[in-house]
Parts: sequence; C-alpha cells; structure tokens
Amino acid sequence: MLKNYNYQRTKLRLPEYGRHIHDMVNYLLTIENRAQRTRQAYVVVAMMGNVNPSLRDSADFNHKLWDHLFIMSDFQLDVDSPYPAPDPSSLNPTPHKLEYPRKRIRLKHYGKYIENIIRKVEQSNDRVARDYAIGNVARYMRAKSYEFNQEHPNNEVIIKDIKRMSENDIEVDEVAITNLKSDYKQRPAGYNKRTGQKKNGGKNFKKQARQQGRHQ
Repeated sequence: MLKNYNYQRTKLRLPEYGRHIHDMVNYLLTIENRAQRTRQAYVVVAMMGNVNPSLRDSADFNHKLWDHLFIMSDFQLDVDSPYPAPDPSSLNPTPHKLEYPRKRIRLKHYGKYIENIIRKVEQSNDRVARDYAIGNVARYMRAKSYEFNQEHPNNEVIIKDIKRMSENDIEVDEVAITNLKSDYKQRPAGYNKRTGQKKNGGKNFKKQARQQGRHQ
C-alpha cells in the first residue's frame, strides 16, 4: 500500500488506464530495489495492455505501453526498459513561429495578388495578350472597388491605379478601359441575394431581370 497517498488530489495523466493502473505506477516509484522494480514494471505493462487493448492494432504496441508507463510516472521511473524513455519535451512540442509576409500592399482594397498579376503582364511581349489581360484586371479592380466603396469607380481611378502598381511600365488603352462592360450592377435597396426578393416581400428582381432579357 502507498503511504500518505491522496486519491482525491492525484490527477490521472492517462485516464484511459484508470485509477488502479496509476496507483500501481506510483507504487513502482516506492520500490527501492532496481531489479525488483523492473520486474514489477513488466507486470504493470502487461496489465496496461489488457486494460487498453485498442493499442494492439499498432505495430509498436509494446513501445507505446512503455512510453505510457514513463508518462504516468512523470518520467521519474528508473527501470531497465527495453525501449528508451521518451523525451518530455516531445510530448508538448512548441510550434515554430509562423512567419507572415511583410510585403506592403499598396492598394489593399484590390487584394495582394492583383499587383503580382500586373507584374506578370509586364513581362509579356504579346501586345494583344497584354491588352486582354489588362482589360480583365481592370474589370476585376472595378468589382473589388465596388465591394469596398459600394459605388462604381471612375475609369480614371482604375487607369491611375494600374499605372501606379506597374510604376508606369504599362501603357493603358484608356478608350478600351472606358468601353469595358461592367459585370457588376448595383442591386436595389433591400435586395435579398439568396431569394432575389426584397426583404419585405416585394418584387422578385431576378424574375424581373429574366423577363426584361426576353423582351430585348
């Protein structure tokens, strides 16, 4: 029997083994003779395997049992184990500090990738492909600007921002940008995106838009 052992205050390090196995492990720490302590440790490990049979499916079944024995003893058990005792620091490893990108985003409302795309466009020697790509970039920038400001941006602002992010390396066709069709139209007040209706049960704007398309 363990002397002065408080059953209420002792925390179970591996509760799946139960209170009795933890009591046995604590008793091992009181055995002064190393050889006897080692023999008793093998007995405790065998009982741990019976208590937790789910570990039998693993390839290193016995190794895990011995690791759990050392863990339950708070790494204080000194026996001739067939496996080396685990390193306490490996149980709760400190995660490496996540390095965040420190690159400054010039125009945050467009996002961090739009400037990279413009840099890629600068490297293209195909004028037709460059103009087509810049048109798509301008359309995307117009959409993101609308999401940020809740109003359609002036084409001069889009052209100015493209030149700014490309450091004036891209010549923008202002006429082509001005003639770009916007795919993003402002919804009526009270519009419900999921149902296509006003929140107060008004007209169905989706249905109305389809009907207008048939008559055009």
